[in-house]
Amino acid sequence: MASTKTEAPFSQETGQSTELLKLGQPRNSHIRKVIAVMSGKGGVGKSSVAALLASELAKREFSVGLLDADITGPSIPKLFGLKANPTMVDSQLLPETSRTSIRIMSLNLLLEHEEDPVIWRGPLVAGAVRQFWTDVLWGELDYMVVDLPPGTGDVPLTVFQSLPLDGIVIVSTPQKLSEMVVTKAVNMARLMDIPVLGLVENMGWVECPNCGVKIEPFGSSRADETAKSMGIALLGSLPLDPKVSELGDKGLIEDYRHDAIEVIVDNILVLSER
Repeated sequence: MASTKTEAPFSQETGQSTELLKLGQPRNSHIRKVIAVMSGKGGVGKSSVAALLASELAKREFSVGLLDADITGPSIPKLFGLKANPTMVDSQLLPETSRTSIRIMSLNLLLEHEEDPVIWRGPLVAGAVRQFWTDVLWGELDYMVVDLPPGTGDVPLTVFQSLPLDGIVIVSTPQKLSEMVVTKAVNMARLMDIPVLGLVENMGWVECPNCGVKIEPFGSSRADETAKSMGIALLGSLPLDPKVSELGDKGLIEDYRHDAIEVIVDNILVLSER
């Protein structure tokens, strides 16, 4: 089903619609696979994981889009070093393009200052997410990664109900609390008939730069146990690596390399094609 054309994207009037209908392909675009990255709680590095997954897909010469659906806490442009204001072409916004040709759209790209707060109520936030799909000229994409805000509130609900998702990736850390909130996220997806591709455990260990010993700052990994209890796949585990923060702060997240990222993307590619 085609979306309604809007002449003033992201305006208050268009953003306040509460109608939630499954959207078809964006106008003048075609996106083959849509994968959302979510977490039950904040502070688990979800946006960094979304950025790393998109970057690894781009390295494999897929055409990739990254939709920053964390409207009130957008961080994707910072990770990729993007600040420019997108231009319009026939009432559609052109996404900004990263150094490795990832097409990115985020509300932070539309703000005059990236530090400006976004103080919006739920319906307006939900409307903006839908317009990031309908009113952006994404073009031909093999994969779109959608970075969701933490929790199971308005935006995840809007994305689950509105976007043609092929699956979600859930990010957690090695804590008992994370296991509880993973359960909430998985149950939400199942209630809404959205495939769960699997679990990524982030910040699982720190590697000593001198001796190479792995230290587990949040306790022993619970990823395998958690995934089995939920009946989902364990996609892989990532370290707590200062290099991620260092490169992200410089807008160079695409330069990060780790074998674990490759393993996770290998698993996502297999599961998303089933």
